[in-house]
Amino acid sequence: MRYVYWLLLFVPLAAGLGWWLHVPATWVFVTAALAIVPLSGVLGKATEELAAHTGATLGGLLNATLGNAAELIITVLALRAGLTELVKASITGSIIGNLLLVLGGALFAGGLKRRTLHFNQQAAGVAASMMMLSVTALVIPAVLLLTHPHHAEARQQLSLAVAGVLIVSYAASLLFTLGTHAAAVGATAPEDESAQWSVKHAVLVLVLATVGIALMSELLVGATEAAARAIGLTQMFVGIIVVPIVGNAAEHASALWMALRGKVDLAFAIAIGSSTQVALFVAPVLVFVAVLLGREMDFVFTPLEVVAVAAAAGIVNVIARDGESNWFEGAQLLAVYLILAAAFFFY
Repeated sequence: MRYVYWLLLFVPLAAGLGWWLHVPATWVFVTAALAIVPLSGVLGKATEELAAHTGATLGGLLNATLGNAAELIITVLALRAGLTELVKASITGSIIGNLLLVLGGALFAGGLKRRTLHFNQQAAGVAASMMMLSVTALVIPAVLLLTHPHHAEARQQLSLAVAGVLIVSYAASLLFTLGTHAAAVGATAPEDESAQWSVKHAVLVLVLATVGIALMSELLVGATEAAARAIGLTQMFVGIIVVPIVGNAAEHASALWMALRGKVDLAFAIAIGSSTQVALFVAPVLVFVAVLLGREMDFVFTPLEVVAVAAAAGIVNVIARDGESNWFEGAQLLAVYLILAAAFFFY
């Protein structure tokens, strides 16, 4: 994955184009997006190194908390800028992107090298069940508003209640997977668990990467509206397709690489785990952050978004139940993702 770090050259380029040269927004948007990709990779590497020093339980918590840091920073800045539609779309896009694009790509690539891919059936089943909880959280507020439009004023209060429940559920899932049932649902450990960096080195890189992501995200968000108009894309398409791919690029590459090496458990953990983090932690946190920023952010998503998440979670649930997969199932996941991408492009 070292070749990705060459993209760090886009960090000063994006800064120069956005803050000093004042070029068209499209150029700023593209260069800032490309700059975030390696920065998120560096952030992930620093998190892994720090986790190697802290032990399995705390290390898992660090990975869970910081795994979606890049996207969380992007969405918080977008929320502050009033781009609520973009923020809500990025939540949907992250979930379906990880479940369909990332997992599909990993299974397809891994299946080309091995006739049958095996993974921890119980761990995958638990993760898939947690995703069904997130589907419920998306469906209920939307159904309430559609069936009882006169309750529209209660959408924010309902969203806050749902967000609180999801955060508690996420905390319970961490206790279950990292504590009480870690042995049963834990993925196969990597071959190289020893830390290569010192704690100070890992923390310093972690801080610098986070600051870099924040600065590049500010440029990205500031150029989003103008760039989307120039390219001919809607905020929803940018949020559902572009932002998740940029924010989770390092995780995408990691899942693919793990599948190629036969570590399908880890590929599943990365893909489904990231979706679970977004649905049960990132999205609820954004609802509370919106209150602090004086913005309106709720869990009332469009019918197409609800159907997309439900379809993705349902398909992955079916695949995860038998403990094995192959390249064809990966191809099917990719096909569903492309169909949904086309639908959101024309939405």
